[in-house]
Amino acid sequence: MAHPPVTIVASSLSLEQAEKIASGVLAAGRSVNALPLCVAVLDSGGQLVVYKREDGCGTARFNIAFGKASGALGMGMSSRTIRDALGDRPAFQNAIAAATDGRFVPVPGGVLILNADGVAIGAAGVSGDSSECDEYAAVTAIRAAGLTPDPAGVDYP
Repeated sequence: MAHPPVTIVASSLSLEQAEKIASGVLAAGRSVNALPLCVAVLDSGGQLVVYKREDGCGTARFNIAFGKASGALGMGMSSRTIRDALGDRPAFQNAIAAATDGRFVPVPGGVLILNADGVAIGAAGVSGDSSECDEYAAVTAIRAAGLTPDPAGVDYP
């Protein structure tokens, strides 16, 4: 039977790029003796491209990592910026969480992935250690993959 005609749909973030970022997150975590990490890498449409977790991660870690990345994409800013900008507006944060079916975790560790033009082509969400360590691992990995993270840099460790 012949395949039906299908038009290939371009992704904003290739599987190869997402794999580099995910593996880079785990490597960055190991370099600072982080607790076991997990990472969710999403394309600009919020679709999961790659998920990796180290042995020993708690069962809630996927949802937290996904929520950090999804929240960053949904709001167009890193999860650190969301926390800082909306910290005095808990009712609004709760409304966003409800509107996104819980795909909103407003603590550091959700980092936008920018292309050369400064356009978000995806996001990485990391969970497992402190929020600052999670964010450090994401920023380090995105840079190592040749892309630009937002936020651009963090002071850790």
